[in-house]
Amino acid sequence: MTELKNLTWPQAELLQRDILIVPLGSIEQHGPHLPLDTDSVIAAAIASELHQLRTTSGLAPTVAYGASGEHRDFTGTLSIGTPALTLLLTELIRDATRYWRAVLFVNGHGGNSEALDAALLLAKSESRAVAAVGIKGDSTDTHAGYQETSLMLHLDAPRVLLDQREVGNTAPLHQLLPTMQESGVRTISANGVLGDPTKASAELGSLIFNDAVDSAAAAYDALLALLD
Repeated sequence: MTELKNLTWPQAELLQRDILIVPLGSIEQHGPHLPLDTDSVIAAAIASELHQLRTTSGLAPTVAYGASGEHRDFTGTLSIGTPALTLLLTELIRDATRYWRAVLFVNGHGGNSEALDAALLLAKSESRAVAAVGIKGDSTDTHAGYQETSLMLHLDAPRVLLDQREVGNTAPLHQLLPTMQESGVRTISANGVLGDPTKASAELGSLIFNDAVDSAAAAYDALLALLD
């Protein structure tokens, strides 16, 4: 295990530095039943599991603040916005690739995608090896629904307020996205939920988590293959 936060610089210098894994999350509302750092918890857990499976990887601390403007009308959300996140990720890649052969982001928040895509595009134009992986699932359950609630029941159950679970808007994301991006989540879901958390379980969370780790491992291996 080579979590960077636990190392000294001489210890880091001795590592076989293939790919640095960077969890990317957010601090934003997740309905009345999940904590604000849900995306960060999920991304960090997937990244940590991947790090244990790939012994020449490094694990960076979580980038906890993301682009969460669509949740701005809910108290507790802290967003740095897409332009700032793009710059942050761009400079992080540039610095990390001085020491690591490549960088792989594990993204836990869909709202980060625009900034992440822009940073990756620029990095590749600079001949840097980078990639990203996220969590794919039910398009009618995209925020604080049964998928994220199941993951949190698997990863950090004491912080899930089961008696506060409420069904939110369960329309497909493609129908909600234009209004959500224009006016925010609260205009389409008063409780901030896009999905149905009442269907969540820890058992389902374990399955979703393992699938996400498998996808992350495949992305890691594909990126590593490009380095050879």
